[in-house]
Amino acid sequence: MANYIVGDIQGCLDELQLLLKAVNFDQEKDLLWLAGDLVARGPKSLETLRFVHSLGSSARIILGNHDLHLLAVSLGIHKAKPKDKTQPILDAPDKDILLEWLRKQPLLAEHDEFLMCHAGISPQWDLTTARNAAREVEAILHGDQWQWLLRNMYCNTPDYWDEELQGIERYRYIINAYTRMRFCFLDGRLDMQCKLPPAEVDSSELIPWFTVNNRKPIEKTILFGHWAALEGYRSNSEIGLDTGCVWGGDLTMMCWETKTFYTQAALTAIA
Repeated sequence: MANYIVGDIQGCLDELQLLLKAVNFDQEKDLLWLAGDLVARGPKSLETLRFVHSLGSSARIILGNHDLHLLAVSLGIHKAKPKDKTQPILDAPDKDILLEWLRKQPLLAEHDEFLMCHAGISPQWDLTTARNAAREVEAILHGDQWQWLLRNMYCNTPDYWDEELQGIERYRYIINAYTRMRFCFLDGRLDMQCKLPPAEVDSSELIPWFTVNNRKPIEKTILFGHWAALEGYRSNSEIGLDTGCVWGGDLTMMCWETKTFYTQAALTAIA
């Protein structure tokens, strides 16, 4: 059995299937971990959802910002943008099945040796807090208040974690940290604006979330996506797997057991 972890697919299904073929992925014994953003901007978002859904328990998925946005669009909270190329999902006969399945996915997935989330782990969270925070929001997404949550998640505040946060402010911080975070201010506050590579940013003002001073220790390796501008960040404690396939880069997959990285170049520059 092997555990394969893949960065943001964003509708680039053909590239994913080429990677799976290259490693002889066996649905009967291997696990495929997907770091969020299954959909948006690429050519086959609908087909991607159908394929991953068909894998059943052989796939481990967490929610990314584009996945949550698709759910919000399905409720009419926002209109579908032509550039997202997600309208086929909304028109599909199996839309309700796919979106219900997507809504039931977690924000945080855990292996004995690693964690997988879309954007990262808040610098102010230890492992217990990270787990509890994810479970809080997942419980709402899986329950009767999920539409309320999606209608009220669009805001950049609060930008600093406080265990005393309550209600939508608490849930919004959790969603932003797990699905949108890239940079933090030096004091650990989240910045929700900058998307540049770290080398192009003044480090006296903004730093990547994983370099914040006094960041709470996490006892497992964090695998994440979301930040294509990192072009595949690797350290002993964090591994970034989004290498911008949808922007004409690569789709990257890691085998956890061998620590081998596989890449598939984008078949076309899509987005």
